[in-house]
Amino acid sequence: MVAKTSTTFEEALNMTGFGKFNFLAMLVNISLITGMAFEIMSVAYLVPASACELNTTVFQQGLMAGMPLLGIIATSHFWGYLADTKGRRKILALCMILAFLAGCASALSPDWIVFSVLKFLSSAAVSGTYALAVTLLSECTPQNRRSILVASTSTIYLAASGVMAVLSIPVLQLSFSYDIPLLGIAFTPWRLLNIIFAMPCAIGAIGVYISYESPRYLLSIGEDYKAMEVLKGFFVINSGKSADEYKVGTLVLGEDTGKAAKGFWASIVSQTVPLMKPPLLKNTVLLSILFIIVYVGLNPFIVWLPFITDGVMKSLENGKEDLKFCEMLNSVKNTTVTEINDCSLNKFAMITVFVISIMIAALNVVLSCVINCVGRKNMFICIQVVSGVAGISVGVSDSWVASAVCLVVFVAGMLNFGMLSAISVDIFPTYVKAMAVCVTLMVGRGSSFLGINVVKNMLVNDCEMAFYSFGGLTFVGGLIAFLLPNENTLQKKIPVDS
Repeated sequence: MVAKTSTTFEEALNMTGFGKFNFLAMLVNISLITGMAFEIMSVAYLVPASACELNTTVFQQGLMAGMPLLGIIATSHFWGYLADTKGRRKILALCMILAFLAGCASALSPDWIVFSVLKFLSSAAVSGTYALAVTLLSECTPQNRRSILVASTSTIYLAASGVMAVLSIPVLQLSFSYDIPLLGIAFTPWRLLNIIFAMPCAIGAIGVYISYESPRYLLSIGEDYKAMEVLKGFFVINSGKSADEYKVGTLVLGEDTGKAAKGFWASIVSQTVPLMKPPLLKNTVLLSILFIIVYVGLNPFIVWLPFITDGVMKSLENGKEDLKFCEMLNSVKNTTVTEINDCSLNKFAMITVFVISIMIAALNVVLSCVINCVGRKNMFICIQVVSGVAGISVGVSDSWVASAVCLVVFVAGMLNFGMLSAISVDIFPTYVKAMAVCVTLMVGRGSSFLGINVVKNMLVNDCEMAFYSFGGLTFVGGLIAFLLPNENTLQKKIPVDS
């Protein structure tokens, strides 16, 4: 059998097969996204658990919870640039190491300001991880399996929140306290939980360090020989055959690789400017708007889900089951936790968070299996509209049980985090792909900083309006999504003018 003289990258990648390597790549992806999720969402558990020791008010807690989003704003663009110019694998390893160090350091914070600064730094380090991990995974997966694997990455993110809830139950039930005079703090359970939440970052750093670089990236920078060696590695691991049996000759990327630029700022500009000019401008703006709507509309409720479930469970324990959903929250959350000297998180509330997270993660697996039949655009619209209607219904219903069910459906809209990332990955060409995904994610997650602070205050002062406004915003996002490219267009790379 004679090797082909010229093979497009997608054809060559398909010829490597789908098997053991892709399973191992998914395991690495799981460790990366879990590390990122634990660091970013850790504030949902650590902020209320640390309130008594750090003496924080509702306003200060809102700032603490929003710090990860500010970290994302600060560095997502930077990590996207580095990944497009220095490689996906190397930058992901660096992100994980820095996040682990800053995350562990935050466990020794003497006050809420130091905690906020260190969480800002850890989140800044990990901010590009999801986009880069999704990009790396997509560029190492055959096209016919790519949508399923990329969409399923949000299952990891969803399940991570549930795992965090389970981990918090035994740790926060501990009652030890060890003084550290040098730092002027007492090492208590919430600090231990903080360190536990940082551990997946270390595991992710090791996993990505021993994995392959993206062959598509190597080909896009002219490293054809290295790209071929990586593809042969995929083939050998998947098939168990010799690399000599991989019958591919010359590789052709099949898309514009962009113009090379000299110097740091020139490179930054060369990676960013194409996103701000036709023909990519329309999709950059549209995806940025959708990321903003998805993250502003849903992310604040995910961050404060432990807070919400804790309030409902404590209200039920106090025999107030005849109240409406929002009335139950107000009955126990109308003062700061430090004023009532109760910083515990209800065990049954944390179990509820776990169950909700796993249910949504399982739903995501089901949707990932049918995504090729339904289409990403159609599925995104459907999820967004149903979620928005459910969010509005939380504040309308007179029954707290019905409102609780609607809340679960509402937060299930977070499935669109991965769905929108899957769409974004296929829209942009390789040489700006990581930058594009990072920038659009940055815009969305960064804008949810405001939402997190607004929602916390609205849940305490005007609960019904919180669900009306944010549910309505989510619904509108479903209507705007009709402007997304059709499914057949998503499979084609958009050429970039010289």
